Amino acid sequence: MGWRIVHIKNGDYLRLRLDNIEITKLSQKVFIPLSDIIMIVMEGNKTSISTKLLSALSKNNIGLVICDDKFLPSGLFLPYGQYHHVSKRVIAQSEWSKSQKDLLWQAIIKQKMVNQLSFARYLGVDQDRIDMMDHLISKLTIGDKTNREGHVAKVYFDSLFGNSFTRDDDILINYAMNFGYSIIRSEIARIIVGNGLVTMLGVFHRNEFNSFNLADDLMEPFRPLMDYWINTLLDEKDTYLSYKIRLKIIDFIDQTIILNGKTVTMDDAMQKFVQSFIVAIDSEDPDLLVKIELNNFIGD
Repeated sequence: MGWRIVHIKNGDYLRLRLDNIEITKLSQKVFIPLSDIIMIVMEGNKTSISTKLLSALSKNNIGLVICDDKFLPSGLFLPYGQYHHVSKRVIAQSEWSKSQKDLLWQAIIKQKMVNQLSFARYLGVDQDRIDMMDHLISKLTIGDKTNREGHVAKVYFDSLFGNSFTRDDDILINYAMNFGYSIIRSEIARIIVGNGLVTMLGVFHRNEFNSFNLADDLMEPFRPLMDYWINTLLDEKDTYLSYKIRLKIIDFIDQTIILNGKTVTMDDAMQKFVQSFIVAIDSEDPDLLVKIELNNFIGD
């Protein structure tokens, strides 16, 4: 199983050499075994990649993320049809009932909300706001028809960054979160495809213009963990999303978390979460969903 995320910054040329990626930059060559890699993040405007390498990435279920001029992920290359029973699994996915999806969405979004509450507590947010979030979570219903998730998010972000804060603000913390969330989304999408599902068919997200509805569903519990991770990285001296900060944010995938009493990498936790989701929704039993808990996030 791979474990490494490769970050390419203006590499000259990437190609396949035997079972390795050959990276050529300034006439120097670096070789990385494909078996070590789970994802490649490419940025800059001076990198070329061979079609033979793209084919090898697909066969080895290695995600390729392309970043724009602002260093934010803007494209994702995923494998196609590598799961051995992909048709069977996609047919089952297309037949998930509304009640199945609503039941699992309640369980998924509750994990996110509880993790937001834990992070707010960690930061010492005022008790009245903690109590408000706790009360909103207690009113969560199947399918979250009353949008408790949205209300908790409002209290959460206001508590962390002030009442005037919005996720559209042109500030470093938003750039960092956008970058971090995109890394999570890309990794979850890679795992979804590797398990024979399609990313377009979600349980809650169902935007016809979104190719990653299911990834947007299943990444939710991990968002507050990324918020916590970014909080450990940034300080008052940081004014922009530097190369150093981007590398540290990407390293989130290699951090460790306790899952069912065992210490695993975040990538492994995502694998187990997606696999448990498949079992839980097919069984219509949300208790089978693996618990992703901020309080069990170890990090460096």
